[in-house]
Amino acid sequence: MGKWSLVIVIDGIYYALGLAGAGAVISWVVGPWVASPLWLLAVFCLYFFRDPERAIPSGPVAVAPADGKVVAVKRESPTLQRISIFLNIFDVHVNRAPIAGTIAKVQYQEGKFHVASREECSTQNEQNVVTVEGDGTSVVFKQIAGLIARRIVFSKKPGDHVATGERVGLIKFGSRVDILFGPEWEIVVQPGMRVAAGSSVIARRGTPGPGQSHGA
Repeated sequence: MGKWSLVIVIDGIYYALGLAGAGAVISWVVGPWVASPLWLLAVFCLYFFRDPERAIPSGPVAVAPADGKVVAVKRESPTLQRISIFLNIFDVHVNRAPIAGTIAKVQYQEGKFHVASREECSTQNEQNVVTVEGDGTSVVFKQIAGLIARRIVFSKKPGDHVATGERVGLIKFGSRVDILFGPEWEIVVQPGMRVAAGSSVIARRGTPGPGQSHGA
């Protein structure tokens, strides 16, 4: 899981300062008890936008691009497998690269804002679809907006190189991340498991023979 750091994403500091400032004005005009909810929200923003350090595993593995609960492990086609991770508002929302490689494609898709734990979110919700290519393989992951999450942040662009577990973006508030793997990957997580971005191994690189495939 790695150690906790004191790093807070800059957005969290801005939100906290705004809420704390508004609370100070209301406290001065009306009273501190009326302002206390704003101060509590300011503290929560600092907690929500935390960015802990993680121990990144080595070897031919793919790591979780997000903290949260695995809600689905499904086969999308004979050659494609999907892992879906649901992030609640108490999870770390900084996203990380699942594998090392080059950002081959970034495609933003407008859509709906269903509750992120629902299956239809994978195709219907607003999302940012990223393809990473490296070492003869490619992995696609989707930053998917949820009912509350209305802003997806991605800090890389096509052509950028990323290391396994490198920070690449953020989804604000409750959300979902899907990861798509080809048949050369063996899925090692199951629905119900909790994973940590950058440090939890979710798939291992294999070499399936003709007609064979891995995963659930």
